[in-house]
Amino acid sequence: MSETPAIMPVASYADSHVHLASTAFTDEVDAVIDRARAAGARALVCIGESPEAAERARAIAARFPGLVHHTCGLHPHDAAQWDPAVHPEAIRDAVRLGAVAVGECGLDYHYDHAPREVQRRTLDAQLALAAELDRPIVLHTREAEDDTRDMLRAAASAGVRGVLHCFTGSASLALAGLDAGWFVSFSGIVTFRNWHDESLLALVPDDRLLVESDAPYLAPIPNRGKRNEPAWVPHTIRRLAAARGSTAEALAALTLRNTQRFFRLPTE
Repeated sequence: MSETPAIMPVASYADSHVHLASTAFTDEVDAVIDRARAAGARALVCIGESPEAAERARAIAARFPGLVHHTCGLHPHDAAQWDPAVHPEAIRDAVRLGAVAVGECGLDYHYDHAPREVQRRTLDAQLALAAELDRPIVLHTREAEDDTRDMLRAAASAGVRGVLHCFTGSASLALAGLDAGWFVSFSGIVTFRNWHDESLLALVPDDRLLVESDAPYLAPIPNRGKRNEPAWVPHTIRRLAAARGSTAEALAALTLRNTQRFFRLPTE
């Protein structure tokens, strides 16, 4: 069991990307969600990066209606496992059962756990499903900027909305996403001491900005190196607010509204 996190609450915020279905949270999900709620969380989007994770995410969401919401997709690390006879129907079933987005899916040319052409085909299939099902895409992209730009142009022409999650790319890629009508989400990485791109944090317009934990990964300072939790998102919110000349409370409220609008979540 992890130690109780140091919490710096804000009034109301959203965690637009959290892996509550991860085995890192086994037997602690309720406590983790309780801590997030105590820190001010009003919406948690639980990512289903595989059909199995999506089913666990749906079960968690069912126990916390109105607070936890779930997605379904296939992560690029597992793109070689894509089965046209299995995965599309699994995603359709998940959406019928309330999944708010397709993903996490995308392109990862850093690890290359699946061949790049396979990653592209698997992403294309999920983009087609997002268009068919009228759901947004949650996109992972790492060291794949040229192919991601091509994907963004295709997505824009197909009317597919999406979010560049845990964004660490270039300003030009962020602008390509914004030009396609997409959102950009920042994680605890922006609190790390080796983050120096202040202009990128201010580049994203107010109405396209999201914030996330990506927990259990990427715990923000002052908790870097520990298992991350959505209760620590306020640290990231404060960092973003300072870079954008805002207050933590205002940025938390803004990104909560954006998360609700992007994923079409119910509002209080």
